[in-house]
Amino acid sequence: QRRLVESGGGLVQSGGSLTLSCAASGLELDYYAIAWFRQAPGKEREGIVCTSRGDEIQYYGDSVKGRFTVVRDNAKNTVLLQMNGLKPEDTANYYCSAENSAYVCSQFPNYSDMDYWGKGTLVSVSS
Repeated sequence: QRRLVESGGGLVQSGGSLTLSCAASGLELDYYAIAWFRQAPGKEREGIVCTSRGDEIQYYGDSVKGRFTVVRDNAKNTVLLQMNGLKPEDTANYYCSAENSAYVCSQFPNYSDMDYWGKGTLVSVSS
């Protein structure tokens, strides 16, 4: 069974840091483009980060650029989202997703029809 599982969410104070993890089973993430989305209460889902196979193309949304970094750990078949300088407006459910395509990140954030999705992890940032 192919699935993605996010972990690492929690409550953090403004200015703090968290690292989210996206662990895969049944698929090798180094062959996939990986995208992180988030959805805050009452808001639409937002694509924030995308990294292509081999990390040749990376996209960071303006809302997270300079604060968030995506890192692959192929040995653990995991992708990390390192989040620094967190703000209350970063509060959301965070989802990782994967697609075996070379074109996802070049179309990001206008592409969201990913093949595989995790169930999400909640990040709450207090002011």
